[in-house]
Amino acid sequence: MKLLSVAIPCYNSQAYMGKCIESLLVGGEDVEIIVVNDGSSDDTAKIGEEYQRRFPSIVKLVNKENGGHGSAVNTGIENATGMYFKVVDSDDWVKESAYLQILEKLRELSGSDKVLDMLISNFVYEKEGEEKKKVMRFGHALPKDKMFGWDEVGHFRKGQYILMHSVIYRTKLLRECGLRLPEHTFYVDNIFVFKPLPYVKNMYYMDVNFYRYYIGREDQSVNEKVMISRVDQQIKVNRIMIDYMRENRHMIWRNKPVREYMINYLDIITTISSIMLILSETEENLIKKDNLWTYLKESDTYLFYRLRLGLLGSTMNLPGKGGRKISVEGYRIARRFFKFN
Repeated sequence: MKLLSVAIPCYNSQAYMGKCIESLLVGGEDVEIIVVNDGSSDDTAKIGEEYQRRFPSIVKLVNKENGGHGSAVNTGIENATGMYFKVVDSDDWVKESAYLQILEKLRELSGSDKVLDMLISNFVYEKEGEEKKKVMRFGHALPKDKMFGWDEVGHFRKGQYILMHSVIYRTKLLRECGLRLPEHTFYVDNIFVFKPLPYVKNMYYMDVNFYRYYIGREDQSVNEKVMISRVDQQIKVNRIMIDYMRENRHMIWRNKPVREYMINYLDIITTISSIMLILSETEENLIKKDNLWTYLKESDTYLFYRLRLGLLGSTMNLPGKGGRKISVEGYRIARRFFKFN
């Protein structure tokens, strides 16, 4: 069995996937690199085939019909033989020194009496045109360099949450929790991190800058204009997360730290959905915003009132252009601070 399976979802990724794969090959035989060609029309498959030919015991190419990022991640999980599982997007890469440290730690913990469910590390925003890179660390909220449970998780700052870039999950846990991401949908990385959380018992945080998250391409899914154009998919993901909280209330509510973290996560996603709908400046999307909050209230009244008092909830539904302007301004401040989008 491999120590770590890394899935690389690829769609027309010929221009940058090589850098991603090369950064992961450093892991050697401990690692399985699953290149998932999601119905590309360029040379993605050829590049994947070449790497598989050169590194047959490390690189595995899986060709499939186009189904979107979530479908490619599902395929990665289905084909993974490693004890642990990570997703690295094809335009991102990993830092060699941190990567080797993480593999060493996974190797060490795989022989521990306690089963590690999730390893967390830092990620770096490699934002186009910016020399100073924003590093997302979690040392203020998570114990460093030790196995810990939810009862030791501290307070996350407003607007901060653990993204897919930071996590490595135990592969068996992803299968046991029945994780299945929707196809032809963007922003499913939130579901990937969110749904397994109630099943996680043991975590480990390494304060190393492992994942390099490239951001700044105009066609990138997290570009603000692109997000507005795909806001229906953001809403879809948001509703799936609301449904999951309701459907698994019995399991989530009995563990207060898990519950509080997941509510905070949902607060951030709902804020982003609402702001994108406001920024679109169309009457249709303002109605969709109201419908989203109504859906939340009808699904879970407690969650509705918690989010109304959350990140921007108290201003999110202020009437008129003035109220919407206040919401957007709050979002702009948060965006400048956290360097997202």
